[in-house]
Amino acid sequence: MVTETDAGGGNDNGIKKRCCGCTKQDFLPEQSFQSWRSYANALSNTKSRLKNRLLARSMDHEELNEIRGRSQHEMKKNLNWWDMIWFGMGAVMGAGIFVLTGEAARNYSGPAVVVSYLISGVTALLSVLCYTEFSIELPVAGGSFSYLRVELGDFIAYIAAGNILFEYVISGASVARSWTSYLATLFNREPNSFRFHVSSFPEDYSHLDAIAVVVSLLVCVAACQSTKGSSRFNSIATIIHLIVLVFILIAGLTKANTNNFSNFAPNGIRGILKASSILFFAYVGFDGVATLGEEVKNPGRDIPIGLIGSMTIIITVYCLLSATLSLMQPYYQIDVDAPFTLAFQATGMKWANYIVALGALEGMTTVLLANLLGQARYFTHIGRTHMAPPFLAAINERTGTPVNATIVMTILNAIVGFFTSLDVLANLLSLATLFIFSLVALALLVRRYYVRGETTSSDRNKLVGFLVLIIGSSIATAAYWALGKNGWIGYAVTVPIWFLATLGLKLAVKEAKKPKLWGVPLVPWLPSASIAINVFIMASINGASYARFGVWTLLLLVYYVFIALHASYDAAMETESSATATSQA
Repeated sequence: MVTETDAGGGNDNGIKKRCCGCTKQDFLPEQSFQSWRSYANALSNTKSRLKNRLLARSMDHEELNEIRGRSQHEMKKNLNWWDMIWFGMGAVMGAGIFVLTGEAARNYSGPAVVVSYLISGVTALLSVLCYTEFSIELPVAGGSFSYLRVELGDFIAYIAAGNILFEYVISGASVARSWTSYLATLFNREPNSFRFHVSSFPEDYSHLDAIAVVVSLLVCVAACQSTKGSSRFNSIATIIHLIVLVFILIAGLTKANTNNFSNFAPNGIRGILKASSILFFAYVGFDGVATLGEEVKNPGRDIPIGLIGSMTIIITVYCLLSATLSLMQPYYQIDVDAPFTLAFQATGMKWANYIVALGALEGMTTVLLANLLGQARYFTHIGRTHMAPPFLAAINERTGTPVNATIVMTILNAIVGFFTSLDVLANLLSLATLFIFSLVALALLVRRYYVRGETTSSDRNKLVGFLVLIIGSSIATAAYWALGKNGWIGYAVTVPIWFLATLGLKLAVKEAKKPKLWGVPLVPWLPSASIAINVFIMASINGASYARFGVWTLLLLVYYVFIALHASYDAAMETESSATATSQA
């Protein structure tokens, strides 16, 4: 049963908090869903509600106070910059280098996989800078969902939220399946040998992975405990993992053969960029670390050090290790599923297999843990807005963690990981991630150049025009590339448009807001470049991934029109009424 208590305390702010149980009220407690008649009435007002919520923007103080106040209890602020650095590395390192390096090098880029890692890394770093500015000023569990809700409005934030769900479920499922592959190689078995094959299922969904499910459940138990305890485990495991990576680097270089670099880029620049789009998976995770902002003691200091510092280390490590792998074996002999383990075996260092496999398993475990921590906190905040069932917003009083959201996301991870092959998952993940990162960069430009009530109509119109040109030229450049055009005429048109639009934004529109503590340098150039590069890499992703992405977005729209729109509308009206009553008291 759901009960409501006044969370206003001495401040008497009238915020209602829900104690979540297991009734219908935990899923759809809003007025629009109390009866079939009220739901029919809500549907009849869909047009007016769309008009009300489509471009409705939240405010910083609402995200930091009123919205956060809808959870039953507060998250505990017990993380510092040291924790954030290790969470950043633990969230990312392991999955990328051990999972996709083989596929990218063998099938697309060859030894130039090191360049692909660098391209993806620089792209990710641009996004890290954008996330860092937002997470300092909005240190809430919603991460990019909150950033977009404040700057681009409820609807864009909702679409992003749905793709955040997509991104993190795919990520968790991918790493869990890779955990099984490396466990198999540890026992000198084929990667699929610990999976059950069902020949009647489609090939990409026919190897059922029970071990991935078990590992996901064990990680869920750990994530439900205190965040500080998870941080300690993550730090120790990541340090051990780094020691293993140093071993791989040194031992691998003793077997280096520079002749393996002779055909450095067998598929040219197109193969390098195709590999980059896949390897973007390697950098997924830092955005989840940004959701820990609500639990950081000093966001203005700890978040920049944690996010930027960890990403710089990760890019360096990935480039060194991918170069080492390419020196150990000809690219066409690199194994797709367990590249490092089998590379050592092929070079006569079979004993090193066990060290590599154990390090991979440990690294993937920290990735799973950090991934689940980020997932749960995203959906805690999304639940607070009622765009997802509000029972997800509950914070456990004893542990200070979002237990409900953690359990739900684990179930979704386990279901997808049980069925779906790694190559399908990887392409889907890169597309969703690039989409979200592009939106966050766009939101940062809006934040810097538009403030309600202060920005003139003229500056607002110029801002919209320049943003349309930046986005349009970025899409046109990517489309020209995707169509396989080898000439330069198209780029001679689209690239100058992007440059002039960014320059126009810099010179012709007054910057309306300065960051309070830390800000992205070279605005608008870096956020604009982030948009352009993200969109460009998206052009290298296959058509089937876009089809799946489109189907998922269509499902999100259906859910929005019939459920999320009305739930979030009712919640917003309730908050507005409470605020009005408080001001009149």
